[in-house]
Amino acid sequence: MSYIKVDKDSDFSFHNLPYGIFSTPDNPKHRIGVAIGDQILDLSEIKSFFQGPVMSRCQDVFNQPTLNAFMALGYEAWREARRTLQVLLSTKESTLRDDVSLQSRAFVHHSAATMHLPADIGCYNAGFASRLLVKKGFVPTVCHSLAVEGTSQLPRNKKAVKKKSLQTVGDYTDFYSSKDHATNVGVMFRGKENALMPNWLSLPVGYHGRASSVVVSGTPIRRPSGQMRPDPKKPSVFGPSKQLDIELEMAFFVGGGNMFGEPIPINKAHEYIFGMVLMNDWSARDIQAWEYVPLGPFLGKNFGTTISPWVVPMEALLPFVESNPIQVKARLRSRSYANQTLRFLPRRWIQGGIRILCGNYPSCPATLIHAVMGIL
Repeated sequence: MSYIKVDKDSDFSFHNLPYGIFSTPDNPKHRIGVAIGDQILDLSEIKSFFQGPVMSRCQDVFNQPTLNAFMALGYEAWREARRTLQVLLSTKESTLRDDVSLQSRAFVHHSAATMHLPADIGCYNAGFASRLLVKKGFVPTVCHSLAVEGTSQLPRNKKAVKKKSLQTVGDYTDFYSSKDHATNVGVMFRGKENALMPNWLSLPVGYHGRASSVVVSGTPIRRPSGQMRPDPKKPSVFGPSKQLDIELEMAFFVGGGNMFGEPIPINKAHEYIFGMVLMNDWSARDIQAWEYVPLGPFLGKNFGTTISPWVVPMEALLPFVESNPIQVKARLRSRSYANQTLRFLPRRWIQGGIRILCGNYPSCPATLIHAVMGIL
């Protein structure tokens, strides 16, 4: 347990410790923080305490204005940093607990902070109901997902990674991973008999695009305009969308990187997934319905995608992992897609009488390896 007081109903428990980017009125610089209770721990103030074999050489990543450089370090660095934080915040550790001066500099109350986008995102790939955000020198991903394209393929050579360390996220992929979601949208556009397309049960369906309009929660979204055809017997018309919709999804950030042309094996996929965020995939259904054939949505989707400011580490979510849904049709290279998925039911959603099951038909690791499978 922690010496920081945490309300029993808080989303930011000692076992969560999500990462985010924040600023304050007295210090407008964007910096990396970790949430616990009603406090944000400024990692730039305590970076010297990260003395493990990996992080001792990379403490400056906590001086960066985004999570990109930290995510670029990879799996072992993430695990090591989380263990250090758990020690520093535990009741038995006096380093922070007994240093009143350091606490006054390092801790910021949530109410005094402004939250920002967790990572630089340069492009976005999509595939319904699952997302990945990918970085071109690091890799963030947003499952309901933000996904990886070729830009997620990064050199493992340390010098090469260092040269790329200032690049931004290169891609965002949307995977159509929820069977319920895919069925509902299919019924909306094609009718009950043709809800799922023939390929849906055979591979993770996804598409690329619109990372430039990924914004942090709370950012105003303008109602889009575009062509639509409300009356199938008349020509299309132009105007503001009359069917603006939301899609509550999960997204994951990817980090670490792989050599260009090198696949990611399914038993290693979890080492590339940094953490998860909530996502609202805003959708203009009337614009989308008219434009999506044959290449998929464009203006019906690209006007805005909202993600939560806090990225929950995958280690914090492992207690909620369950077996993947039973696959009703064998997939090609089916064993490449086998793994577990996350079914995460946030407390507030349950208390509000809304049950949301955030599980995917292809798992998050499966969508990740599929994104870089083209060279197999």
